Order: sequence, then structure tokens, then C-alpha cells
Amino acid sequence: MKQRYGTALAVMLLSGTAASAVMAQSVTPTTPPDPPDFAAQGEPNFVNREEIFEYMALDSYSEPEWITTNFVETGKLPPVEERLPTAPLVYKAANMPDGTGAYGDVMRHVIGGRPEGWNYFAGNTQGWGGIDIGLYECLTRTGPVFQINPDDLEPLPNLATSWDWSEDGTQLTVHLIEGAKWSDGDPFDAEDVMFYWDNHVMDPQVTPLNGASPETFGAGTTLEQVDDYTVKFTFQTSHPEAVLYQMAYGTFCPGPSHILKPEHPEFSDNSYEDYRNAFPPDYMGFPVMGAWVPVEYRPDDIIVMRRNPYYWKVDENGNQLPYLDEMQYKLSTWADRDVQAVAGTGDFSNLEQAENYVEALRRSAEDDAPARLEFGPRIIGYSLYPNLSGNGWGQPDERAQAIRDLNRNLDFRKAITTAIDRQRLGNSLVKGPFTAIYPGGLYSGTSYYDQDSTVYYPYDLATAKEYLKAAGLEDTDGDGFVNHPADVLDGQNVQMTLLATNDYQTDKNLAEGVVAMLEELGIRVALNTLSGNDRDATRDSGRYDWMVMRNPTELITVVQRTDQLAPVGPRTSFNHRANDAGEMDLLPFEQEMVDLINQFIASDDGNERKEIMKNYQKVRTENLYGIGLTQYPGALIINKRFSNIPPGTPIFMYNWAEDSIIRERVYVASDAQKDYELHPQTLPPAPGGDGPVQ
Repeated sequence: MKQRYGTALAVMLLSGTAASAVMAQSVTPTTPPDPPDFAAQGEPNFVNREEIFEYMALDSYSEPEWITTNFVETGKLPPVEERLPTAPLVYKAANMPDGTGAYGDVMRHVIGGRPEGWNYFAGNTQGWGGIDIGLYECLTRTGPVFQINPDDLEPLPNLATSWDWSEDGTQLTVHLIEGAKWSDGDPFDAEDVMFYWDNHVMDPQVTPLNGASPETFGAGTTLEQVDDYTVKFTFQTSHPEAVLYQMAYGTFCPGPSHILKPEHPEFSDNSYEDYRNAFPPDYMGFPVMGAWVPVEYRPDDIIVMRRNPYYWKVDENGNQLPYLDEMQYKLSTWADRDVQAVAGTGDFSNLEQAENYVEALRRSAEDDAPARLEFGPRIIGYSLYPNLSGNGWGQPDERAQAIRDLNRNLDFRKAITTAIDRQRLGNSLVKGPFTAIYPGGLYSGTSYYDQDSTVYYPYDLATAKEYLKAAGLEDTDGDGFVNHPADVLDGQNVQMTLLATNDYQTDKNLAEGVVAMLEELGIRVALNTLSGNDRDATRDSGRYDWMVMRNPTELITVVQRTDQLAPVGPRTSFNHRANDAGEMDLLPFEQEMVDLINQFIASDDGNERKEIMKNYQKVRTENLYGIGLTQYPGALIINKRFSNIPPGTPIFMYNWAEDSIIRERVYVASDAQKDYELHPQTLPPAPGGDGPVQ
């Protein structure tokens, strides 16, 4: 079958029909048009990294008065200075938009995903929407990097206070914060880091939630413990600086080894599934390094988190952070999140469903609006991804294998992309200057984007049908849909399944639009919409033909999760992975992409990296590794009572806005605080406890 589709063009040439004649009237590839102007986009105030914080000892420290009175003076907690590191992370007031803040109040989030449990490190989801970002701290931090000057662009230190490269660049020594503690008071140290590496990243039977694997840090990379607060990476290449971004959310966020280790299969009789589910969502007080700890869970209702009394960050005046005492996560829908944030019954949302933009803008413009909106760059985009594995990933049946063979045919992919009317798709979501034509690959608003290196196949249905003929597909039974050749599936109609999530209306709208456009082309499409977790499981198992999906992080920043820009390893690509035997069957252009990405990772020369990305963008878009659909900006919706929101915060760039706004230093002025806390003047219980402690 692969040979039959792969030689369709050669057959035409041998029969005397030249490809140039077949495509004579076709619309030819070009560069993409410029996106429309959008004046509402905000701009950040750029700073250098050291202007945000530093690690240092202060003369004295303070905390909310109720903690001192109710917990320290009664002997339930040590004094605050004993709960902090010798040199805590100190945020500088000059970088805080509104200066140092006041204690109290709560941020009310609304999320649509349901939590599976607290074992993020073994694959449990907490429901997204900022829960995990509030719980787990990583070696480095990337969310606030959107405001860093380009000349100083590098991840921020976090649990790793500093790092040193060896002279040849093959070793990276990482220094951890000393004296910091988990939320239950247990010390954080290199043992936690090594347990995460040895028993999660390097264990093929464990999949951390965001997919950390040995390939993420470079094939052959090792990690060893030097002392209690130092670890050392050893690489096979020189200066793989992208690893500093891989040390951030969520690929290197170590868990509490003193709690996790007794449940891990290597140290217990548990199965790996037992381990994954050892800490269900009703397990309260799970130890974290983040600013808040889970204290209440009501299924399909709410998750409540209270301040971490051992949190290791302070402001310049010595006030232990966070300022906000409580975080609430109402378990509703993603669409409801926007509605509640605009209405003032929720406090924060990443407005990313374009269908809600016009109404949200209208309401925010009113004098009594409780929330404000700020739009960022066009870095929300969707693509149509083919399953490019031809050698058995997902164990396809005969029909699915025939589609895989077609997917690997460039003329077939050209037919699909040329049949997509991107302008119509964008307008179906929202009219106005929001959406822009997106050919695929790197976004137009990102630093590595080069328009001249981007190949765009304009919409033209007649041209698309010519590409189908070049791929060997025609309507042989006259029912309006193309058929496989007679020697493939007995010449049945070509029918593919299209995978999408039903958690978001935008995804469903785009998927339905693609179905309609492909049927105009003459291809039957069965739409398979699943919830986010089920969609991800189906995607990761390879059980799909095509998929409509919101694009991942690496197409925005490039320097994060760079290995996932191409199938450089058996598990780094979500639309082409190895079969059960670990074998890859890369197409020639995919191998070219892999080589370019490996060159990029190995280079520390900025100009060389730009040239590599130009070549990568051309290879990716010309060969349609993913078929772009539309791109548009997101908007941050934040209740007006909150202070210290950085200007120009994108909803998603290096990380989600929940991290980018640096929530631990966000506050509500004393005269603006509301009585929204569900568990006032309480702290988290011991691990596995029944609820908040008074």
C-alpha cells in the first residue's frame, strides 16, 4: 500500500501525463500574508533577571499576625525565621508594579478539568487551570521570562539558585537552595531531585504529567548527586543550554521523596498503577514546595488550597509570601471560567476561547465592570496533525494503516492543506482583527519566526483536488467521495477519523469546520471528540488518523521542550512515535528536521540558531508536518481589586499566566479585600489529614 500511494506521481509520468500539466492551473505556494493590525495588545516593561529577585538573608522576617498568634505562640509551628532558608528568595520592590503588599483575601479560579490526584510526578492531572503551578516548584522558572530583556534571556533561578558549566560545556553543576522545606517541614535537598530523576524521568514505566523522558534532557544524559545541595548533569553534547528550560515547569518539578518513595514500586509491593493513584484528590495536605497546599476537595464542586507556612520566598521587607491566604478552584467548565471572571464571580481567567472575545470586551468597557482585559500577542494557534507513523505505532487496523500510508504522501497532505479555508475558519470563531491565517510552524509573533522561510499553501479547492489525483485518489464510484485504489481496501471510500477535545468550544468549532471542508474535497471524516484526559490518552497511544490540536509550547518559545519540535527520540513527537519495538520510520524531511533540532540544541551561537530555525521552518511548513489552521491573541482577565499584575502579561508564552503574574506576590489592598475565604485563619493539615487546621 505504501508503494502504491508513493508512486502515484511516477505512474502519471510513465503514462505520459506530466505533473506540470496536471497542476498547470494550480495556485502555487507562497509566503503567508501579514496578520491584521491589532492595537489592543499590551507591552511588558523589560528588565534584566537580577532586577526581579535575589537570594539573601534579611535582618528580620514577618508573617500574617494570625499565624504568629494561633500557631507560633501556641507551639504548633516554629518561628517564621526558623521555617525559612538561611538565604530565602527575596523579591525586589522596584520590580513589583504596585510595591510590597498586604496579607489576606483569596483568588477564585474556575477550571474545567477534574483532578485525578496529587501524584503529578507519575502522571496525575490536578485539573490544570493553575493548580499544579501553585503547588509545585521546579529547578528553574520560565513564566516571568516574558519581561526579560532579550540580551539577558535565560530561565530564572528557582529551586536551583545557580548553575555552572564545565569548560568543555559537557557538564552542568546545579546548586540547590539550602534550608528550604516542604510544606510539612521536611527538608528539601538533592535526595528529592535524584528520586525524581532516577525513579520518574529514567523509569520507562512512569510518565510525569508533562512528559519528561530521557530524551527531554538529551540522549545519554546522566545526573549525579555531588552533595546534599548540589547535583551534576553530564551531556553527550557541549553546552545544551535548552536544558535550562527543561528544568522548569513541568518537566523538572521534583516531588517529596519522603512521601512518594514508600509508595514507588521499587521500594514497595505496589504496581505502577497503584503508585500513580496513591494520592487521590481527597488526600489533603500533600507536601509541596509551592505557595499553597490542598486542604479541601469536593467532587465536581471545588478545591481549596491554603498558604504554605514553610514557603521559602519573601518580599524586600521580610514578609513571608504569599500575600494571598487562599486559592479556590471551582470545578465548572472552561467556558464558565471566562463568564465568571468577566462577571466578577471569579477573579482570573486566560481568555483563550475566541468566541467569547466580543462580549468580554463589551462588558469590560463598562464603568462598573469588575474585571479588566489585556490582550497579548497572537500565540494561540491550532493545527491539523497527521499520524505519520507507518510501522505500527498504535497497532492500526487495515483501514487505519491505509490512512497512515496516505498521510506519509506529500501530495495527500498538500491536498488537505489546500482544501482548508483558513480565513473562513477564523471568521467562524470571531469576526474582527483577532484571527490571522496560520500556515503552521512557528508563530508570526515569536522571536524565531521568519516570514520568508515560511511556506503557505493558499486555499483553492480545485488545486486540492488536483493534489488528490497526484496522490492516486479519485471518485471511482460517483458518490462524491474519493476511493482508495482497487488494490487497497477493495477500493472503498477514503474515510478518516479526526480526533479533538470536547472540553473547549473553539476546538469543537475548528474540528467541525475541518470536517466540512474535507468533505467538500471529497473525503469522509468521522469526528471523535473526547474529554481532555481521554483525548490525550488516545493521542499518546497513537489511535487516531488526524487530530485538531492547540499547538504546544515549543512553537512559541523554541528554547523550551525543543526536542519536541521533531521526533528526535521515540517519545518526543506526539504525531510520530516509535512502535512497540522502539523502531522509528522517519520520512526524509522528518530526518532533516531531527538533524536541524539537534544542531539547534547543540549550538550556543545566537546567529547560528536563527539560521537553523529558518531552515527548520521551511522544511516543516513546506512538507506539512502539521497543517496550520488559525492563530489569535489571548487576553488576561483579572479582577480589578488585585495589585502587582505585570503589564503586558501574555496568557501563555513561556508558561501560563498563572505563573507569569507571579501569584505569590499578587495582593489585594487592605481597603479592597472581600470576605471570600472559606477557611480563614487556618493552615494545611499534616499529609493525609482531614482538612485545614485552626
